[in-house]
Amino acid sequence: MRDLIEGALLDGVKLRQKCHDILPNVLLESAGIMVESLRAGGKILACGNGGSAADAQHFVAELVNRFEINRQALAAISLTNDASVMTSIANDFAFNHIFSRQVEALGRKHDILLAISTSGNSENILTAVNQAQDLGLKVIAMTGADGGALANHAGVDAHIHIPHASTARVQEMHITALHILCTLIDEIMFGGKV
Repeated sequence: MRDLIEGALLDGVKLRQKCHDILPNVLLESAGIMVESLRAGGKILACGNGGSAADAQHFVAELVNRFEINRQALAAISLTNDASVMTSIANDFAFNHIFSRQVEALGRKHDILLAISTSGNSENILTAVNQAQDLGLKVIAMTGADGGALANHAGVDAHIHIPHASTARVQEMHITALHILCTLIDEIMFGGKV
């Protein structure tokens, strides 16, 4: 059992070192896109499935409330929160439309879709990205493994990719990347001031 623990920890350390080399530029680009949107009166719409749904909710909570400094609330909505909306769409249309219908209803000029999929192949995420693209929204994708279909999707403006096969390790880095984005947004928009 100790070997399992040490293996998981060492694997995480190695992945963090790899991400140290590959993530800074795309995180700066993504933060810039988000800040531009927020300053223009836009909002961030976030979606994902399972653990990625939890990451979407976590990120939105940090923006709407606060991260590490007290500052004005920032506009963000998690598309994973409303069970009535999601089950209604899944029942009347298809599960693949649970996010795209919400993007259609809520997406406006200057908004951004944050689309999180560890495989990059989640059909409901890809459908949401298609809808965002149709509406002219910018899209930031977060993936793992080989990036899947999201990696080469024409509607993706920035791609935060964690190159690892383990969903657990990818999700650990996704939340780290999201926390870094929160720090960057606070720093750019508010100078990190309390």
